[in-house]
Amino acid sequence: MNTINKTPIISVKNLVAKYGEVTILNNLTFDVNHGDIFVILGTSGCGKSTLMRHMVGLNQVFSGNIEIDGIDITTCNSADFEIASKNYGILFQGSALFGSMTLAENVALPLKDFTDLPSHAIDSIVKMKLHMVGLSGFENHLPSEISGGMKKRAGLARALALNPKILFLDEPSAGLDPVISAGLDELILQINKSIGTTLVIVTHELESIFTVASRAIMLDKVSKGIIAEGHPKRLKEESSLPAVQNFFNRRAE
Repeated sequence: MNTINKTPIISVKNLVAKYGEVTILNNLTFDVNHGDIFVILGTSGCGKSTLMRHMVGLNQVFSGNIEIDGIDITTCNSADFEIASKNYGILFQGSALFGSMTLAENVALPLKDFTDLPSHAIDSIVKMKLHMVGLSGFENHLPSEISGGMKKRAGLARALALNPKILFLDEPSAGLDPVISAGLDELILQINKSIGTTLVIVTHELESIFTVASRAIMLDKVSKGIIAEGHPKRLKEESSLPAVQNFFNRRAE
């Protein structure tokens, strides 16, 4: 795994997230270090995806601060937010590929939107990114013509298009069979090791968590906060909290 620089690339401080009058997350504080494969875990309904949506600026915080690579996205102006957002790519749970566009056209979108590169340079980058995720030769396929696992890889190629420092992955293994999930885990490790990308992953898949995570936080639906933080194997072996033990040992509460 990539050597981790023990300095934060993401800092979340005293984050409160609400939908209307309902508090979803209360007073969250944590850092993600350069080179981390950082996993956000917990049971269904604890706010994992909500936290990620706030971290990438899709949802506005009720209070608190989120700093990405030196820019506070909760207080900055639109120009600085655009600078910050170029530092990260996002793979949504459903891959979010445009069905009427080929894989190459999907991957080219952020390059066309955020760079002034000529078309031949964009074509070269698209081929390179699809090759990186094992999809060489599928440039002209539509999303409907490929499998679920290949869609995830294509979404990952698009998220990597701008060479981001950070990748946010929301339930990357959701709906995939164990063999394809294992292949996706290997790809995540390869990206982290080969180009030093920091990854923030929302998942509840235990096998993936133990395979890829360098650090994790566990959210709790009752307290609406973080109840455990550290390496997943250490949390499983050392935590005395019933909720943590139930999660890692697949026990009903």
